[in-house]
Amino acid sequence: MGLGRERRQRRRRAAVIGGAAVAAKKHHDAKEAQQREEAAAAEQAESSEPAAAGGLTPEVMEQLKQLGQLHEQNVLSDEEFEREKAKLLGSA
Repeated sequence: MGLGRERRQRRRRAAVIGGAAVAAKKHHDAKEAQQREEAAAAEQAESSEPAAAGGLTPEVMEQLKQLGQLHEQNVLSDEEFEREKAKLLGSA
């Protein structure tokens, strides 16, 4: 009778150890997946062009600067400047 009991205890111990190993592996895999996702998101954020405040692209910002210079030099009237600026900001 003692031999059967020892076997059951060994099997239980093995099952507990195996279950703990499976849980640890799942936790490890989930942590690695999260780290990969975070690294991919950081890489994507670095590779994309930074947008200026309000979501303006660098191209639109440059065009606005040029419009401002033309307005300061009196090449564009107030009305022309406002109209062109509205077009650029509407497309941004």
